[in-house]
Amino acid sequence: MTAVRALQFTGPREVTVCEREVPEPGPDEVRVRTEVSAVSPGTELLVYRGDAPEEMASDEAIDALTGDFQFPLQYGYAAVGRVTATGANVADDWTDERAFAFHPHQSHFLASPDDLHRVPKGLSTAEAAFLPNVETAVNFLLDGDPRVGEQAVVFGQGLVGLLTTALLADCPLADLLTLDRYPERRELAREMGADRALAPEDAPDGVRDALDADATPDGADLTFELSGNPAALDDAVAVTGYDGRVLVGSWYGEKRSDLDLGGRFHRSRIAIESTQVSTVAPELRGRWDKARRLSVAWRRLADLDVERLVTHRIPVAEADRAYRLLDDNPEDALGVLFTYD
Repeated sequence: MTAVRALQFTGPREVTVCEREVPEPGPDEVRVRTEVSAVSPGTELLVYRGDAPEEMASDEAIDALTGDFQFPLQYGYAAVGRVTATGANVADDWTDERAFAFHPHQSHFLASPDDLHRVPKGLSTAEAAFLPNVETAVNFLLDGDPRVGEQAVVFGQGLVGLLTTALLADCPLADLLTLDRYPERRELAREMGADRALAPEDAPDGVRDALDADATPDGADLTFELSGNPAALDDAVAVTGYDGRVLVGSWYGEKRSDLDLGGRFHRSRIAIESTQVSTVAPELRGRWDKARRLSVAWRRLADLDVERLVTHRIPVAEADRAYRLLDDNPEDALGVLFTYD
């Protein structure tokens, strides 16, 4: 039996790290010793604050996340480690293999090899922990379908927002504009490829003025709302032009969004659509599935300098400090990794 440390959300703004015992792997399982796991600042802060809908399944697409969002619960989905033990029916090449798993924050865990993803050579363990964030950004672009010559706006430059900006920067857009309240993130957005990075108070008029009127005179073609702030959705609609698309990647949880749909929106034929990584868009499923999307995410991850986004490495035993930092001082924290020494 091996003692493990497992992070558990026990109430609003309450986390604990408890010790458990995990058995040796069964015949078709392996045991993974986690080296790092990445915190998802958006979703995990909703859970931490108690803003996630309690009756909602925590994630129907991830086997390791069972149950709903009622406390207490385990959560997290970006663990990277090494296989330390294998069952009798598991291939020998899994021994000591570096692997990624969509699994909650935990120092050791059992998994089927089918639920693990081998970390490609050339990627560090820390880089591999950002796979879910890159896959989410890939999904946003698949759903948004940016077209040559379009003008795109991204609200929110957290982890996923910055990665979405980096992917959009590779598209032949006429203009790529981002918004975030923190100057450091605006600078990162420019480094990631944004043509201009503005503050939220510049929306909507400043954003529409900043867009190239020669490219399109009527506002953005494609707008992503990734800030996590429900109030930003109204501005996202306001900066979008006639027949434009607004993709909502933020999850607001229990928070409500107050939208002004009685003005120009009424005649603008603007489409507002959710985009979320749990599924592939129905119209793409003839040629795309999750395996193909994940393969693209691995390749794009290798092209991006994601380690520059790591601001903190915190021992999992100090998990409460990590969440308080993200909750109280988001301007100081971006990419937070738990370590398991």
